[in-house]
Amino acid sequence: MDPAKLKADFQGTYKNAKTFLKDLLDIRSDTDRDSTIEAVKKDITFKGHNAWILVFSIFVASIGLNVSSTAVVIGAMLISPLMGPIVGMGLSVAINDVDMLKRSLINLGVMVGLSVITATFYFMISPLTGSNAELEARTYPTILDVLVAIFGGLALIVAKTKKGTIASVIFGVAIATALMPPLCTVGYGLANLNFADAGGALYLFSINATFIALSTFVVSKLLGFPLVKYANSKRRKRIAQIASFIAIIVMVPSVYLFYAMLKESYFKQDAERFVKNELALYTDSFLQKNATVTTYNSGTDPKIEVSFLGKEIPSSVIGVWREKMKTYPNLKNASLIILQNENTESYDQLQFMKEFKYRDSLLMLNKDERIAYLEKELDNLSRYKRNSIPFSNVSNEARINYENLVQFGYAQKVISNFDKIDTIPEFYAVWDAEISRELKQQNEQKLKRWLQYKLALDTLILQSSRQPKVATE
Repeated sequence: MDPAKLKADFQGTYKNAKTFLKDLLDIRSDTDRDSTIEAVKKDITFKGHNAWILVFSIFVASIGLNVSSTAVVIGAMLISPLMGPIVGMGLSVAINDVDMLKRSLINLGVMVGLSVITATFYFMISPLTGSNAELEARTYPTILDVLVAIFGGLALIVAKTKKGTIASVIFGVAIATALMPPLCTVGYGLANLNFADAGGALYLFSINATFIALSTFVVSKLLGFPLVKYANSKRRKRIAQIASFIAIIVMVPSVYLFYAMLKESYFKQDAERFVKNELALYTDSFLQKNATVTTYNSGTDPKIEVSFLGKEIPSSVIGVWREKMKTYPNLKNASLIILQNENTESYDQLQFMKEFKYRDSLLMLNKDERIAYLEKELDNLSRYKRNSIPFSNVSNEARINYENLVQFGYAQKVISNFDKIDTIPEFYAVWDAEISRELKQQNEQKLKRWLQYKLALDTLILQSSRQPKVATE
């Protein structure tokens, strides 16, 4: 094939693809800037009908949160007029309109105040008390809340700039960004004098509002919205400086906040993986499934707290866990706190029932039968103490210490030289098929020394092999 013709075909294909993508993604040609500015200014106004709509929607949202009804909360968000002043803030900074910015801030402040007062009043008179999942979910922001606010705000302003506003997008953003439920939760916290929940919910609302305004600012700048013109050039320059300063004040903390929440999210993901992959494998005690607590504390003192029931976990195992935790990228500076026997009621009850049945069965025997039975049990116990090894505990520690160990066995081997009979503990280890010969030998020697030290044994037998490789076609 002719190279020149091939090059021409490639250039033509590239040009067509570029044109297609430009037509697909370009929103400048279908943007009505003047109408958008007027529509945003109109939505900023908060009085009369809007005030009553806000009060009623706050009542509806508070009832939905109170009875833990997601459908009711969604309905309240659809009729709420909270979005207008927030979009006005972002657009006013972008187009250098200080009067619009003042109106947006004042109206937003009045809206927030009225919303909190209404919600507080409802929760003070509500016969339903107590928190629930819907309320608790609005007491602290997460990385998901930030991402929803960013992309929701982008969708909202893009929809508003289109000729013929897309109402369905506006409604969808109102639901996704969820501005009303946090304000209702602030009212719940104030009504119950729970200032921690009230502060967390207000923080969540502030995050959502900030990132919606920031998204509006960015899109307005990218679409080239015209700046407001001032007759006095000095005033125009001063207003531009104020607008730029406000934009920096909003953007810098927002970027830092996003980064901090991202770090916290990574920490919690690694913490969940660590508990599942390391701690949950330990079988000598019972890991409480819902008792894991992760505390990030802005990264200054991250902690992982887990609760176990049953036998006390050896300090050597906890030490191995703490070393393993350092291999997780986001847990290197975290502390591991193991809570043991905090609630042993169920474990103690099980032991009590076993002992009760044992005593009850003895009472059914006569005196001579009880004596014979107890002598037999005593003999069995003596032999068990002489020969028994805490295999479950040892095998768990061995699995933690040796990642390539896939199978571990133990038995008492009886040996006779025809003069006397002796019993020697025999262990059997199976290593991963991919382990090298040198690493296998090193692990065998370390495992044998560790077993002798751990079990205080002078003599033991260790048989070792590699897992057979699986043939692949």
